[in-house]
Amino acid sequence: MPAERNGLVFGIYPGGAAGDDSGGLATGAPDDPHRISAALDRLQGRSGRPFLVRAYVSFTDATPLGEPHPTATPADAARYTGDGRALDLVAQYQSASGNVTGYCAFLRELVAQYGAVTSTLQVTEEPNMTDQPTLDGYYPAVAEALVAGVSAAKAHARRLGHDHLRIGFNTTPLFGPATSFVAELTRRGGPGFVADLDYVGLDFFPDVFRPLAAAELPGAVEGLLGHHRDAVLGSAGLGDVPLHVTEHGWPTGPGRPPARQAEVVDTVIRVIAANASRLRIGGYTHFTLRDADSANPDPFHQFGLTADDYSPKPAFDTYRVLIDEFSGGH
Repeated sequence: MPAERNGLVFGIYPGGAAGDDSGGLATGAPDDPHRISAALDRLQGRSGRPFLVRAYVSFTDATPLGEPHPTATPADAARYTGDGRALDLVAQYQSASGNVTGYCAFLRELVAQYGAVTSTLQVTEEPNMTDQPTLDGYYPAVAEALVAGVSAAKAHARRLGHDHLRIGFNTTPLFGPATSFVAELTRRGGPGFVADLDYVGLDFFPDVFRPLAAAELPGAVEGLLGHHRDAVLGSAGLGDVPLHVTEHGWPTGPGRPPARQAEVVDTVIRVIAANASRLRIGGYTHFTLRDADSANPDPFHQFGLTADDYSPKPAFDTYRVLIDEFSGGH
């Protein structure tokens, strides 16, 4: 993934809805496009600076082909692109029938529809996660869909002249027997799949689901990133493929003060920046811009850098300053 003057490419998911740990969605007030645009302007810092706007669109057995595919969240995500901002588009595979051929056609249509305003196209979302219907590993033939989908999307991008468009996939952290998940994909896809792959993403949320002492967080983040580069990607023959942190966040709420959220964001990004060259980390995308529902104490409702009315938490300005410091080109 290209970076501006060797800096990181930053981004954010600007919607409010978020998946929870029960396979459902944490939702609240509707998104406000004007406030989203204003917040994106502040985070980006200056016009023209590369900045990713993460958006999700899903393929199911009911998805019609041959017509436009609106993003599910945020709605009409393309409105937030331009002047350096581009989509980080997540194409979810949620076909209960295992319709790989239809998913590949869907990806080609996404490339045609969004290719001009998209920087990164992520093929499937967390395909290693098998226990929740909101995540793609739950669905049959997901590995086949991922491998075929990366090459289908890349071939169509080349055909349409979208040489800027990077095609990849992501996982959550992989340990133990699951460490081989990516290697199994490269064995399935062979050299053609590896050649078509532009990046691999990682969704990780240190100190969220397994609490860590503050002093342990930097080492834990560095260790996890190093493990992912060496044990997961290196063993799969992807040691030189750029790594992108595709989702990271830390929720506020009872026992989770906003000041600590800002500290976590600062710590994690500084560790990423310090190891970006060694571990070939090309970017970081925060999850999310705003809370789904700030009145709901459940952590999945309070991942935002702002409250649900878009009033900033301390972490908003922390992230803004870090973007200016590490994105390259000031």
